[in-house]
Amino acid sequence: MRRLAAFSHDRRRLIVALWVGLIVAAGGLAAAAGTGYVNNFTLPGTESQRALDLLRDRFPQQAGDTSQIVFHVQSGSLKDPGQQARVAAVVDRVTKLPSVAGVTSPYKNAKATISKDGKTAYASLLFDKQAVDLDKAQVEKVVSTARAGATGGLEVELGGQAIQRAQQSEAGAGELIGIAVAIVVLILVLGSFTAMAMPLLSAFAAIGAAMGLVYAATGAFSVADFAPTLAVMIALGVGIDYALLVISRFRTERASGSEVREATLTAMDTAGRSVLFAGTTVVIALLGMLLLGVSFLNGPAVASAAAVALTMLSSLTLLPAMLGFWGRRVKVPADPDPNAEPRGWGRWSALVERRPGAFAAGALVILLLVASPITGMRLGSGDAGNDGPAKTTRKAYDLLSAGFGPGFNGPLLVAADVEGSGGEAELTKLHDALASTKGVAAVSRPVLNEKGDAATLSVIPTSKPQDAATKDLLSNLRDHVVPSVTGGGTALAAVSIGGATASTVDFGDVLSSKLPLFIGVVIGLSLLLLAIVFRSILIPAKAAVLNLLSIGAALGVITFIFQDGHLASLIGVETTSPIEPFLPVMLFAIIFGLSMDYEVFLVTRMHEEWEHTHDASFAVRHGLALTGKVVMAAAIIMISVFGSFILGDDRTIKLFGVGLASAVLFDAFVIRLILVPALMHLFGRASWWMPKALERRLPRLSIEGPATPEPARS
Repeated sequence: MRRLAAFSHDRRRLIVALWVGLIVAAGGLAAAAGTGYVNNFTLPGTESQRALDLLRDRFPQQAGDTSQIVFHVQSGSLKDPGQQARVAAVVDRVTKLPSVAGVTSPYKNAKATISKDGKTAYASLLFDKQAVDLDKAQVEKVVSTARAGATGGLEVELGGQAIQRAQQSEAGAGELIGIAVAIVVLILVLGSFTAMAMPLLSAFAAIGAAMGLVYAATGAFSVADFAPTLAVMIALGVGIDYALLVISRFRTERASGSEVREATLTAMDTAGRSVLFAGTTVVIALLGMLLLGVSFLNGPAVASAAAVALTMLSSLTLLPAMLGFWGRRVKVPADPDPNAEPRGWGRWSALVERRPGAFAAGALVILLLVASPITGMRLGSGDAGNDGPAKTTRKAYDLLSAGFGPGFNGPLLVAADVEGSGGEAELTKLHDALASTKGVAAVSRPVLNEKGDAATLSVIPTSKPQDAATKDLLSNLRDHVVPSVTGGGTALAAVSIGGATASTVDFGDVLSSKLPLFIGVVIGLSLLLLAIVFRSILIPAKAAVLNLLSIGAALGVITFIFQDGHLASLIGVETTSPIEPFLPVMLFAIIFGLSMDYEVFLVTRMHEEWEHTHDASFAVRHGLALTGKVVMAAAIIMISVFGSFILGDDRTIKLFGVGLASAVLFDAFVIRLILVPALMHLFGRASWWMPKALERRLPRLSIEGPATPEPARS
């Protein structure tokens, strides 16, 4: 590490040129190879995927995305001649637009597509591609053309996945607030504009290169549309934190009398090793999501891991180069003894040392209370009812729910493979069985394809798509109703139930089945790395348990706000919904990695003092007093960065912002600054114990760096 720091410092112009070249090359690759972010959602081996595959194979004319044009009048009826003419004009204009495969007028099957009171109707809008493949501008043209027909008391709104994707707003400037807070904190902690600028430049360089490479990768595999925002969120937080840790150590070395070069090398050989270890742990946790085998998560996992890896590389190369340029301008602490405990943090550390049991118990109670809502968490995807009230998809959702029932917005798609004769009779029997099931509002008549070897039916539940009752209905249909018709050898070779709601349920089941392997691998590798570094059994075990408490607290906060609705309006969440199935998995990977950051930052200094004194109490007290300020500043920066993403409109990003901000809040302020030192005081010398036989077999990996510094360069 010292050699890398020396090269980066001494060849700083080359390092800067290499980073500029990397950013430019990444941008060029993005422009040449990138094809755009898409939510390519497939679940091989699941029933919902089998239904979708059959639809694409046997009903190619229905392979495109289906949306709805919803018509509504406050007075009169849509069956009035004047309103019929206005509706027909809208249908005609939309039919002629690019990307539109066809529009079915609501008057073609008025009994099914016009509400009983005649005030609400919908036209089926079929695009020529799936929603993820449609050009956003063309979909926006469809929306504007249709809504332009809202005249003479006629209201026109549009719903469907393609419409929902097209109306998603671009990432806003909310994150600028987080950066502004980060700037203030960095100035207060580091004492100068120069020192403040270097962490930001380091983070932005890594983000620029990472985003270019990630976009270029979209030409080779699918990357979800929220992946870049998530990657920026994580990289910005950890990048500033890593640089803050290094520069804080650099200032300490400068205060003790070291020249800029030697202070840089020592900082990189101590704090830089912590950055390398912490960053590697975050990357391992993020890449662990690849073990789940869900293609939808691969893009966000790789994008986030790449952003963190480049952020770590920037902190280890570009940052020492910048210190070579501007290190003399970094303000040096006025304290003549850089190892003296800051008065406030010294008092706090001593207080925790005097009452470790009380502090440990209090912190555990707080964490368990915050995490308690997780016991009622429901997994499921939010529907258009969670969109903002001003969006056309939300208005269409509300109109359809009022006119046709809450379950209309989330139909279950039944796909049947028909073999031999008697297919129509069996399909009628299946229709009747589905229609007579409790929780079913309506079932469409079976629709056969041209060859007569496949059929589809649409089941409308009585409950909303995101309600628990809809999930229960799906299980009942799959486990009991459909087998009661198809069992015993019938013309229906295979019947699968799919649709958006069914896909969400299957997604949750797939993740649940693979979650133990994922958690086991991530925790196992992290425990091994911590055991190698700190030569301890208790510290890795403690870290794993406390990291799980951080994750539990974050999920508890998310459930409390987004599902239960408490304080939701304060962050712009108007309606409650279940928690996205992929969110707990991704939060586990991210939070586990970030929690390991703070664990490494804090315990490394404690371990350094332990190696020097072998006084367990002094090592914990002194280590906390010296690092508490940096940990708190880093946490405030991360909370500000993550919290700023809550200001956007995208619900998924809001979920991540709230989850990550709350995780850092409780992890830093409750766990690292209270619970960890309290437990280590209770453990005493046992914190640093490892069986001799195991210690001999483990390789040695020092974070503190070698004791003998490299000679000064002439």
